[in-house]
Amino acid sequence: MEPSFDHMTPAERVLYVQDLWDRIAAEPEGVPLSEAQRVELRRRVEQHRADPGSAIPWEQVLDRARAR
Repeated sequence: MEPSFDHMTPAERVLYVQDLWDRIAAEPEGVPLSEAQRVELRRRVEQHRADPGSAIPWEQVLDRARAR
């Protein structure tokens, strides 16, 4: 039985959710995309193909997020 979120500290909740996400991500085929998500992914791929130079490296994205 999983512990109740109500009895967890915020740090324990974050760790629990991270563990849960890791388990879900290990089986991506088990999480189907909605039609809206498919459309958005197609749009983003086409946008990248049209202008690959507009992509931002992951390191820059991460640095910007950490700076906030």
